[in-house]
Amino acid sequence: MIAKLKGKIDFIKESYAVVEVGGIGYKVFVTAYTMGKVAGLENAEFYIHTHVREDVLALYGFLSLDELEMFELLISVSGIGPKAGLGILTIADPKTIRTAVANEDASILTKVSGVGKKTAGRVILELRNKIGDLPVHEKHEVASDSDALEALVAMGYSVSESRDALKAISKDISDVGERVKSALKSLGKKK
Repeated sequence: MIAKLKGKIDFIKESYAVVEVGGIGYKVFVTAYTMGKVAGLENAEFYIHTHVREDVLALYGFLSLDELEMFELLISVSGIGPKAGLGILTIADPKTIRTAVANEDASILTKVSGVGKKTAGRVILELRNKIGDLPVHEKHEVASDSDALEALVAMGYSVSESRDALKAISKDISDVGERVKSALKSLGKKK
C-alpha cells in the first residue's frame, strides 16, 4: 500500500500528475485545487490513498493529511466514489465540509457533478457521527465559501487561487457578495 509519494513532477494533465520517484512514474489523481498548487513546481509531496478494485489500482494524492482523511471518509459513504470525493474536495476544504455536515447543509455537496440531494443527505447522515463534535463557534460559521468560490472560478480565476484568496478574508464578512469583492481586491493586488 502506497501512503506517501515525494518526487519530481514529470508532467501534469487535466486531472492527474505523474510523479517520478526512483525512476518510476506514478499517476496520481488530484483535486483541481491541488493541481493549481503543484503546477509549476519541480518537486511535490502527496499523501496517497491507494484505491483498489478488481479491475483498478489508482492513486489519489493530497497536500495534507486532513484532506486525505476527509477523502477517505467521503468515499466510505455509499454512492460516493473517488471521482465525487475529489469533486467535493475541489469546491470545499475539509473544515468547510465538516461544518456543512454539522449544520446539515447539503448545498455544498450538491454542487458536485453526480451528487444529488439524496446522496448529499446520505453523506450528512453517515458522516455526522464519524466527524465528531465541532466546537460551537465552528458550527455556526458560514459555509458559503463554495458560492463565492464558484463565482470567482466563473470569472476566470483558478480554484487554488480563489480558495487561497477566500481563506485570507475575515470570517466576520459573511455575505457572499462581500466575500467575492474582498477576494477580487486581494487577487487584483497579486497581478
